[in-house]
Amino acid sequence: MFDAEAYPGRDIVERCFYRPQQFRALATRFTKRAAYFRSVLAIATIILRLRDSPHTA
Repeated sequence: MFDAEAYPGRDIVERCFYRPQQFRALATRFTKRAAYFRSVLAIATIILRLRDSPHTA
């Protein structure tokens, strides 16, 4: 069932989960160690934030 009021919030959450999955190690769960997974997630987040930054050098 489509809820027009809940859709904008749901869309944001889905996009937040989809974007880091663009990185193969996160999408395939190739990383077996938790520390490595967290570090890859942090690097992916930094790259995505810099890519979306309005400031251009």
